This record gives sequence, structure tokens and C-alpha cells, in this order.
Amino acid sequence: MYKKISKIPHKALRHRLAMPFIWGMSIPLLILDFFLEIYHHVAFPLYGIPIVKRSNYIRIDRQKLTYLSPLDKFYCMYCGYANGFAAYLVRICGDTEKYWCGIKHKEVNGFIRQPHQEDFLPYGDEQAYRELLEKK
Repeated sequence: MYKKISKIPHKALRHRLAMPFIWGMSIPLLILDFFLEIYHHVAFPLYGIPIVKRSNYIRIDRQKLTYLSPLDKFYCMYCGYANGFAAYLVRICGDTEKYWCGIKHKEVNGFIRQPHQEDFLPYGDEQAYRELLEKK
């Protein structure tokens, strides 16, 4: 089990100093969320891409845990939203990329390919790309 922050003074100060930066991210996240939903619900039907179910990615349920303090529950709500939203955003961007492009990136040492790109066309395969375009 972890120790309460208040019992570790040198960490408490660092955590308090970081709080404005963590919570400051909530504003751009909410703005991005707003515009992502507009894009998602307008463009996906036009492309014929199925709508992604938001609740499969964003889960806010830790506030039901009785052993968490009210402040811990609040922080858990933020993390559940922020991390779930990030996964939801990646899924929507990945579906968009698959629709419009679907070509793997060139293999470069250290580059981490996104899991949704595994079925993409090989980099540099012009014939496969032309065949893909004919199907659309």
C-alpha cells in the first residue's frame, strides 16, 4: 500500500507544484473532446465508418470505492476520463487513418508502430495501394 502524501513532506511539495499543470490539461482535453465528438458523429457516417462506442474507452467508476478519500475519488475521476479519452481519441484517429491511408510507416529503429496499423499495406507497395484505391 502507498503512504499518504502528507506523510512524505518532500513529495507533498512536488505534488502540489505539479497540480496546476495536471489540472491545466483538463481545459484542452475538454475542448478537444468537444471537437472530436463533432468530427466523429459527422464524418464517420459520411465515410461509412461505424461510430466508436465512447463507453468502451472512458470509465469513471473508482469514486464508488469506499476506501478512497473524497480527494482521491476526484483525482481518479480525472485519470479515468483523461486516459480513457486518450484511448478513444487514438481509436478514432486510427479508424480515420485506416480509411484514408492504410499504409504502414517505413521501418525505423526505435519507432513504435500503433497496434491499429498492423493490417495496413506495406510501406512502398504501390501496387497494393492502387488496388486499395480501386476498392473505395
